[in-house]
Amino acid sequence: MIYGIGVDIVKVERVREIVEKWGERFLHRVFTDQEIRYCYGKKSPYLSLSVRFAAKEACVKAVGSKLPVSLKDIEVVNDIFGKPAIKTYGNVDIFFREHFLQEAHLSLSHEKDYGIACVVIESDNP
Repeated sequence: MIYGIGVDIVKVERVREIVEKWGERFLHRVFTDQEIRYCYGKKSPYLSLSVRFAAKEACVKAVGSKLPVSLKDIEVVNDIFGKPAIKTYGNVDIFFREHFLQEAHLSLSHEKDYGIACVVIESDNP
């Protein structure tokens, strides 16, 4: 059963401007160390940061506004084939367990100016 769906789109230039203005302070407030390493290992780090930011926002939308969320409690990881997935921590992880939420399916896409993410959360609780 689908618990929630969230979609978010982010302008890459906006993320670049924020990172240039706030630097490490912004990065470490929003992204995990693993996400930062992954993105800065890419040819276009701001594109990767943008889709990850969009994924976090899409996940928050899919959950609904039922809890305070630190964006670092939502991590975008990739499996060995490159498929992105959501890993949860803190309040988000507790919320998933308390509401019997099984999996957050994630799809990411980007083009030179924008990054977009869609999250579908499954529940086994009717």
